[in-house]
Amino acid sequence: MSQETGATPGAAGGTGRSAGPLDDVDRRILRELVADARISIRTLAERVHVSRTNAYARVERLLRDGVLTGFTARVAPEPAGLGTSAYIALTIEQNTWREVSAELAQVRYIEHAALLSGEHDVLALVRAPDNATLRDVVLDRVQSIAGVLSTRTWLVFEEFDGTLSPWA
Repeated sequence: MSQETGATPGAAGGTGRSAGPLDDVDRRILRELVADARISIRTLAERVHVSRTNAYARVERLLRDGVLTGFTARVAPEPAGLGTSAYIALTIEQNTWREVSAELAQVRYIEHAALLSGEHDVLALVRAPDNATLRDVVLDRVQSIAGVLSTRTWLVFEEFDGTLSPWA
């Protein structure tokens, strides 16, 4: 049982059970919030054609159910001084995911990491100021983590968002 929420295994929040299906209004709310997380409830309600009370209740439910996990700013890496992006694939020792992930979470410039099935065990997105910093992240920090057996790095030349995202 989770000490934080009192939830039982299988409850929403990454423990196996999904929240109920989203209806069209929920999807429209998500689309608007993804486009502009700073939108007011009043404007949100107007755009999705529901009352403010309904919009507020739905946003609260989406937060409670773990569908919405928060509201953040999106930062463009290059104008923010992070001109080098790369994906690093890691092969790790069996049963070291928890320790490796805890260490990776503390490595500066790692934006995201995911546990994978397949040839590699972990994929990490690194955004660094330059190639020298990327080299230091890979060779000095990541490869020195206990449990990391090998790494493979791919430089990112260009990025784009899909036009058919479920929230676009």
